[in-house]
Amino acid sequence: MNKPESNSQESPSRLPECTPREAAVAVSRLIIERGFIAYFAGGCVRDEILGLVPTDFDIATSAPPEEIAKIFRSARGVGEAFGVMLVHWKGRVIEVATFRSDGEYLDGRRPSDVRFVNAKEDAQRRDFTINGLFRHPLTGEIVDFVDGQKDLANRILRAIGDPSARLREDRLRTLRAARFAARFEMTIDSATELAICAAARDLSGVSRERIGGEFRRMFSHSTRLRSAQLIERWGLDAPALAESNSIGACARISGLPSEVSFATVLAAWRLDRAERAPNNSSGAWRESLNLSGNESKEMIEILEIVSTLDLKWDSLPPSARKRLASRSAFSSALKVLFGVAPERVIEVGKTVARLATESGGLAPEPFVSGSDLIAIGFQPGPRFKGILDQLYDLQLEGALNSKEEAIVAARLEWNR
Repeated sequence: MNKPESNSQESPSRLPECTPREAAVAVSRLIIERGFIAYFAGGCVRDEILGLVPTDFDIATSAPPEEIAKIFRSARGVGEAFGVMLVHWKGRVIEVATFRSDGEYLDGRRPSDVRFVNAKEDAQRRDFTINGLFRHPLTGEIVDFVDGQKDLANRILRAIGDPSARLREDRLRTLRAARFAARFEMTIDSATELAICAAARDLSGVSRERIGGEFRRMFSHSTRLRSAQLIERWGLDAPALAESNSIGACARISGLPSEVSFATVLAAWRLDRAERAPNNSSGAWRESLNLSGNESKEMIEILEIVSTLDLKWDSLPPSARKRLASRSAFSSALKVLFGVAPERVIEVGKTVARLATESGGLAPEPFVSGSDLIAIGFQPGPRFKGILDQLYDLQLEGALNSKEEAIVAARLEWNR
């Protein structure tokens, strides 16, 4: 265990020169050569068994943090009290964690203390059997202390040990259960599901940042519909969204294509839920899900456009239709609307396609700018923007065909 330190490590600033798996194998090999056990752990093992390609590889080891620091000059502790180190290797970052058993969870997220143990005891502290698997990085052997392979084969999501105890340790695990069950098309072990429902009203100790992050992971995947259905069925929507539980159809989410933005899915879910509980406010979601300013703005814009399409589209003049169709969230709004009104979306699409061929297209460069008006003697003030908007509407309608015509119209309007 006291071999000289390797000289083959790379600076953390270098660009990746290997795949995540290659980096994890190389790091594991050096740990094993020092006489310690090192396994791939958790999600990467699960994904490889399912034929997926993991993007992250975590290593669980018998080596304590101080030994990892000796083996790797690049190692940095991010939770040394919990045995967690980050190792930089050829531009990749690999998490290396010492086998541990956790003490009591007092805050619903972190153990009050840990003790370093063997691999079998380490597996018992993990959340679900499908995430409690290890794999030898050099031989490929699966090390399974929790019957995770059997549950993977049978597509069953089951908590390790006592489900209630696992959920008390970290309340976020209730949301993670919805994500795993949806993504991997799993049924939920009955005892695990009962424990989730019993714990559903309480997300104490879980930050809004972590809750929002879990929703991003769920809703970025094509199985988002089942995630939403499970969240509602288990009552997790109430504490997660800070509103009442609401169970029902999610037609707008169902109609979304696979690749859409997080804000688009939220807008679809918001409208699905609004039909059942109209008094709930989408504005509260920014805080509840820790949305960024851009995410919140995009969601609200989509909701506004959908409302306009529902209530006003038929009565809008061509200029207003062009302005609406030119908004950045317009295509997302059509995707949200498709789940409940596909014929309407097709009709609007045909109208927009026709408008795109008329009078310079949907969003032509304005004939006249504010600088142009100032150059001919106009003074900025309350009427200034209104005249610019009016000129642009006339241009969009085909009533103005050149800059000269626009300036004449501006003078006439200014002198009224």
